[in-house]
Amino acid sequence: MTANTTDIERAAGITIAWLSNPGNRATVEDVSVVLRSTYGSLSRLVNVAVGGDPTSATRHVPAVSIRKSLESRDHIISLLDGKPYKMLRTHLRNNGLTPEEYRARFNLQRDYPMVSASYSEARRAIAMKIGLGRREGTRSKMSTEPGE
Repeated sequence: MTANTTDIERAAGITIAWLSNPGNRATVEDVSVVLRSTYGSLSRLVNVAVGGDPTSATRHVPAVSIRKSLESRDHIISLLDGKPYKMLRTHLRNNGLTPEEYRARFNLQRDYPMVSASYSEARRAIAMKIGLGRREGTRSKMSTEPGE
């Protein structure tokens, strides 16, 4: 198996090898039990081999506190490297994370922002100015002529 295989793929391979042995007799109902047991054991072994505690998942320590990461309206400080960013999405993508994975890694709320407040307000103002978000046929107050 390659180094990129997941624990599930490894567990499936081990289960298939065990079931292929003619000396083992297993019913169809036993297959899921064997697979779950193999996966659980393999996950614990991999976690211990990496140096983790067998009872807990890998813990990530943020570079700054969550409160400090949101102190400024002009930027959000990354919990990965402690540097300020107006938008975290590109930074996260460069580090191989999605916003959901980032939030899960540091146990953040679902509404934890990925964009600074000032940047979001500026983008909102631009969008409103060009008319995004309006229904067709409605005119904004800005687009009407003074004589109308």
